[in-house]
Amino acid sequence: MAKKGFDNAEYIKLQSQNIRDRIEMFGDKLYMEFGGKLFDDFHASRVLPGFEPDSKVKMLLNLKDDAEIVIAINADAIEKNKRRGDLGITYDLDTLRLIDAFRDIGLFVGSVVITFFMGQPLALAFEKRLKNLGIKVYRHYPIQDYPSNIPLIVSDDGFGKNDYIETERKLVVVTGPGPCSGKMATCLSQLYHEHKRGVKAGYAKFETFPIWNIPLKHPVNVAYEAATADLNDVNMIDPFHLEAYGETAINYNRDIEIFPVLNAMMEKILGTSVYKSPTDMGVNMVGCAINDDIVCRNAANQEIIRRYYNALCAERQGMGEHAEVTKIELLMNQLGISVNDRHVVKAANDKAELSGSPATAIQLDDGRIITGKTSSLLGASSSMLLNVLKELAGIPDEVKLLSPTIIEPIQIMKTTALGNHNPRLHTDEVLVALSICAATDENAKLAMNQVKNLRGLEAHSTVILSRVDEQTFRKLGVNLTCEPKYQTKKLYHA
Repeated sequence: MAKKGFDNAEYIKLQSQNIRDRIEMFGDKLYMEFGGKLFDDFHASRVLPGFEPDSKVKMLLNLKDDAEIVIAINADAIEKNKRRGDLGITYDLDTLRLIDAFRDIGLFVGSVVITFFMGQPLALAFEKRLKNLGIKVYRHYPIQDYPSNIPLIVSDDGFGKNDYIETERKLVVVTGPGPCSGKMATCLSQLYHEHKRGVKAGYAKFETFPIWNIPLKHPVNVAYEAATADLNDVNMIDPFHLEAYGETAINYNRDIEIFPVLNAMMEKILGTSVYKSPTDMGVNMVGCAINDDIVCRNAANQEIIRRYYNALCAERQGMGEHAEVTKIELLMNQLGISVNDRHVVKAANDKAELSGSPATAIQLDDGRIITGKTSSLLGASSSMLLNVLKELAGIPDEVKLLSPTIIEPIQIMKTTALGNHNPRLHTDEVLVALSICAATDENAKLAMNQVKNLRGLEAHSTVILSRVDEQTFRKLGVNLTCEPKYQTKKLYHA
């Protein structure tokens, strides 16, 4: 089992208590902006081994009697069919997914607010769909010269034009399906409306990265820069915090740049601001729950290398910019790391050179590396998957978990009935076939029992994998990277 460097239970305890303290600080109501992912925060779990991907949700469950959720979605994102890179679904569909996910665990979703609303046709259609589903929907509008024109913003012609979102609980969590959803502006608009109604309300940010109380160039903080290379975020020492308290704290450029304006807005709305720095605004106890710094440093270094490969592949696929690649290269140089520190890369490339075909490698927790190569029956990733399951189950290498008599009918179905040109089995098809064989074959059953132990392992492919294989590895929890090249020279790759 991989070593842990983070105490998840301690984090939930500390973060929950600090949110309760922040609610008490303001009195009647706290609007809390949630950055990052509430569900499935796999970035945090990768750079902080021991952090559970649903930690934020578990923390909210400690406060569920006082909390409600407001989901903010940018109307322009709806109009442009913007998609989540990790899930591949549009922001509007992800909003529905989030509502279902919150409800399934007992959290109250009060409403959805469509921000930057200007009558966009797809935004209107989504608003109608939400209302038909019985969900309250509100509109927030663009404000000219936001955020610099404070007299206009904090007036009846600015925030005053936005719909007032009716809320029921003391803690209002404002989240969204992705960045630039208008979460902060939603919180501030609500402060304006609450103040006009005589309600004592405050604002705070739920933060995870960057971690304010670890060094600026700590790999965990650098990994955040690598993860947001497309947004051009830069970690910085918070000058306001340093001036106010004589204490070094880490924040990032956008929060530092917006703080004077944000603080001025809060002073104009509330008459005074309790915050002296952008770090003050955040509720972030992550750094206090790191219990093995070396483990977290090593994990973060691996994440940065993974992000580098992801950026290379995104550029190759026409979905990313070269500037993202060069930024991550610079971060790697600062930390003195390279792709050679990711051992599965060399193993996969060596296997491909030896076999003359695409190959995949995976590394076990004890350092052993298992490979797979392309054959007439299986793709390299499928072959590797069977090989690693055999290794984990202690099954001899010469034993075939899937005989050709099992594979060939599936290939015939794929190529004749379903019209696929590639007869080789994808990873998901291999797992289905293996599960069928497990009903009558003891070795297949032993191998299936090891699937759960793939989570957290590192893998590398010498070619860009199909969407199906990528999604299978993601569901298995395998940390996959790929060389930025395709198996064929075709222009279209499914």
